[in-house]
Amino acid sequence: MKGFVVGGTRSGVGKTVTTLAIVRALQARGHDVQPAKAGPDFIDPSHHEAVAGRPSRTLDLWLEGDGGVRRNYYRGEGDVCVVEGVMGLYDGDCSSTAMVAEALSLPVVLVVDAKAGMESVAATALGFREYASRAGRDVDVAGVVAQRAHGGRHEQGIRDALPDDLAYLGRIPPADALEIPDRHLGLHMGEEAALDEAALDDASEAIRVDRLVDLARTPPRPEALETGDRTDARIAVARDAAFCFTYPATLERLRDRASVTTFSPLADDDLPICDGVYLPGGYPELHAETLAASPTLDAIAARAADGAAVMGECGGLMALAESLTTTDGETNEMAGVLPATVRMHDRYQALDHVELRATRETLTAAAADRRRGHEFHYSSADVAGDAQFAFDVVRGDGMLDGQDGLCAYRTLGTYCHLHPESGAFDTFVQRAAER
Repeated sequence: MKGFVVGGTRSGVGKTVTTLAIVRALQARGHDVQPAKAGPDFIDPSHHEAVAGRPSRTLDLWLEGDGGVRRNYYRGEGDVCVVEGVMGLYDGDCSSTAMVAEALSLPVVLVVDAKAGMESVAATALGFREYASRAGRDVDVAGVVAQRAHGGRHEQGIRDALPDDLAYLGRIPPADALEIPDRHLGLHMGEEAALDEAALDDASEAIRVDRLVDLARTPPRPEALETGDRTDARIAVARDAAFCFTYPATLERLRDRASVTTFSPLADDDLPICDGVYLPGGYPELHAETLAASPTLDAIAARAADGAAVMGECGGLMALAESLTTTDGETNEMAGVLPATVRMHDRYQALDHVELRATRETLTAAAADRRRGHEFHYSSADVAGDAQFAFDVVRGDGMLDGQDGLCAYRTLGTYCHLHPESGAFDTFVQRAAER
């Protein structure tokens, strides 16, 4: 599967809309497209999936390492992979867009804001290309997409200013219908705020598909990863509007090793028969009243007290706490499994790549094991004084005083979103199978 990376000059330059327009343009020419996202993101990939019709792969060097990024890429399907970058091309100390492009040996398509420029668009692109060699980076900025560029003289001025070895790959016309609404944590999810189809089609028609396909390359093949034997464990995974932050690689790893059933705490009346429960992150704060009345949340609490393996990440942690208070001051009771009360804030409380070191045996790690993930949340947790934690935070903020992984029964709640490449979900399945 050949591919390329869509990088930006900065955050907010329009990488997501450009990526979606490119996906649509490739599809219109008969290509089978696999979307992907550099960086630990659950929201942009939901827009990719809405347009491409298949889950978007998450490619992050901190979470997965070079080998893991390549393995994740090669588990995709299709003939062309479009990888949306994160922030500006070179921004990020442990997994920038440029680093991901290097790890996969893929060329970069640079998105430049052309609203008020022509020759300056070319100058910006040349600067980004030359910076790679000066910084000793093996990054090939191969072409440019002009964001918010009109046709006619505006477009022609940009094309004329670019040198022959820096391809003009099209433009995204300015259009209000191409704006995606946002909120805390980022854009609205793809299933909530799909782009206007006509506007997306118009934008895709201004993409030079043949040039894009010509510059795409195939990454080096990865080494295989041993994931252990399949178990008899049955894992129930929450999936609905409140618990929607799940990496495709996580579900794949769980299905490789266990029987997986999905359920909805918002809509279902009971918990499926299972040995382990996984509550991923999402937006429980937007559905707090419904969750407070959820019989499924009550069933999870009962199973946790009975010793089942229950794992909650960020939003899942919030749902397992005693209560959740929203920014308007409304407090709703949650499952009451973990000794904490959670409060939402108007500003984010943590945003970083994370490394955890286990101080005891827990659901996702043996003592002294290290696990990598990321954190991004607007809530904080007030924890009981005698609470027990499973991890010291080597990098990141965690929950309290450099600790994360609140424990009760055989239940674990973290603010850290873990990635399966670190082995966390292999351990979780094994712990569930032991029951």
